[in-house]
Amino acid sequence: MLYHSTRSEAHFVDSAEAVLEGLAPDGGLYMPESIPAFDWQACLRGSSTEMSAKIEKLLRKKLVKSGLRVYEQLEADTALIICIGGDGTLLRCLRSCDFPTIPVVGINTGHLGFFQELMPDKIDDFIFQYQQGNFTVHSYSTVKSRVETSSGTMRQIALNEIAIKGVPNYPVQLNISINDSFIERFSGDGICVSTPAGSTAYNYSLGGAIVDPRLNLMQVAPIAPINTVAYRSFTSSILLPANDKLSIIPCDDDHRHLSIVADGFAENYEDIRRVELSLSRKKINLVRFEYTNFWEKAKSKFL
Repeated sequence: MLYHSTRSEAHFVDSAEAVLEGLAPDGGLYMPESIPAFDWQACLRGSSTEMSAKIEKLLRKKLVKSGLRVYEQLEADTALIICIGGDGTLLRCLRSCDFPTIPVVGINTGHLGFFQELMPDKIDDFIFQYQQGNFTVHSYSTVKSRVETSSGTMRQIALNEIAIKGVPNYPVQLNISINDSFIERFSGDGICVSTPAGSTAYNYSLGGAIVDPRLNLMQVAPIAPINTVAYRSFTSSILLPANDKLSIIPCDDDHRHLSIVADGFAENYEDIRRVELSLSRKKINLVRFEYTNFWEKAKSKFL
């Protein structure tokens, strides 16, 4: 659908540009050239990728027009990372940038948008408020893993969670300790270790508790635990203080092939000897432009 000004039909733009521009160059409002019948099937087939690309193009133009430099990659003087998409796009962005300390702001074109701060129609206000310094930066904890195998040690980091699962999707049997004190012999699909920010993600689907991100702690949720005479484990999630360490050791040689899934990105390892998980010192800094009550947001997303 194309749009033109209420004052002239000489200039046409698409829907994304009409929303982001607000007013036509001649000061008129944008109106559709025609109103087609609603095609709900086409709506279901639609992808946010095309919309994100259009928003990126218009945003780049507006940023340059406002006197801001726009880079294709991180530079020494990069002051802000702008991520366009949904929460999954933000997680991929953080991973590709090696979990930067540079503040990040998200423009939501996805579905849930728990991390993404802005809607596409707020871009002009975002640029103005950013240049005026009318924003705050909120820091979020990350979780890290240290995986010891017969061939070496590997590390991962995540904003939401790190899950330990069997490969390929086989049940796992694990000895679990907290601060080197044995707790349980676990049997089931796996273990999910999440941050407060990640408590509303995979952890929530496992029946874990929603945790206010102002709290600094780590949550451990079982994935389909099996309680038998040989294996006894907690069937609910447990909360651990920020300085605690979770250690996982496969029960025997048949269960050393595991998948470590950090924010949805899986790495498969053979002959795992030990996995240690704890909160990382690294923080993710997200830009917020107005006071957001966490529980109001949680209610709007889930209820």
